[in-house]
Amino acid sequence: MEEIGVGMLGYAFMGKAHSNAFKKLAYMTWPPPLMPKLVGIAGRDTGAVGEAAERYGYDYATGDWRDLVADERIGLFDNGGPNSLHAEPTIAAAEAGKHVICEKPLGRDAGESYEIWQRVAATGVKHLCAFNYRFVPAVRLARELIEAGELGEIRHFRGRYLQDWADDATLDTWRFHPDEAGSGALGDIGTHVIDLGRFLNGEITSVSGLVKTFIPGRTVDDALEAAVEFENGSVGTIEGTRLALGRRNAFQWEINGSKGSLAFDMERLNELQVFRADGDRARGFKTVLVSETDHPFWEHWWPPGHIIGWGDTFVHELHHMLKAIADDTDVAPYGATFEDGYRASEVGDAILRSGASGERVQISYRG
Repeated sequence: MEEIGVGMLGYAFMGKAHSNAFKKLAYMTWPPPLMPKLVGIAGRDTGAVGEAAERYGYDYATGDWRDLVADERIGLFDNGGPNSLHAEPTIAAAEAGKHVICEKPLGRDAGESYEIWQRVAATGVKHLCAFNYRFVPAVRLARELIEAGELGEIRHFRGRYLQDWADDATLDTWRFHPDEAGSGALGDIGTHVIDLGRFLNGEITSVSGLVKTFIPGRTVDDALEAAVEFENGSVGTIEGTRLALGRRNAFQWEINGSKGSLAFDMERLNELQVFRADGDRARGFKTVLVSETDHPFWEHWWPPGHIIGWGDTFVHELHHMLKAIADDTDVAPYGATFEDGYRASEVGDAILRSGASGERVQISYRG
């Protein structure tokens, strides 16, 4: 079985999630498109990254991501580092001929994201922006139902991502520093809502947004609200906050059409709520447990009703990327390319501009 060497930048949250998925897909998606070989992992804290290499099973650890770029054994560079380290290492890896994965947001703003996309695309390597929620079985099933016309004319999309972990003025991570993060809740979790809106309902054409910082002394946004219009004529809302007390990881969305509606809650990851207008309206939404053998991604897992978890979305995502590399097929439309990452950032920047000006902003995409 052909191997592909993996170099990982970042050993904490995303480094752990991606490393776990590479190891799991090697035996759960048997036979994998390519067998991932965990070669090297890089991080700024040499002690911590050394411990991570031992724990996750990498051949070596390094304090300099350039070692991964220079390593000819590595064919896939996976960037799970802070947002300020997305551009230079990802571009360098692609220009060295390595396929690249980069966590979201692709860049700290639309300009940086555009440069990453353009320079990486020019190399011809495969590139994936890691919007893993596209790879939730219920989300993929929703996309298939919408593509099949099951909802009819789409009228509304509303999405919100609510967390509460940032409600502590003493916290000090890179996510609260504009030079490292770019934005706050907008880039961290709002970008997931933007991408899912685009994935399910198409391009966003205009926004009217508000951004707010509540914690004294903090210089990035704590919360955002936006009314949006889509290219297909539908309207919607996008909301994100890291200060919704009691909401641990509540990514919820609903989409309404002329023939039916779909609704989803990440905290009930294996369920999709379905309403069909030709059914009994008095009975409301039907809960579909997305775990049948013919449901998306389920060929890799368990008998019906035996649910999967959040970390398994990365298994699906990385399997998709390895298959695109092995078969020389497109990452799009089901995987998010760097163009998708750029376009999500363009929407995010428009929300910031709208919030600053108090005016509705028409979005113009580059490229």
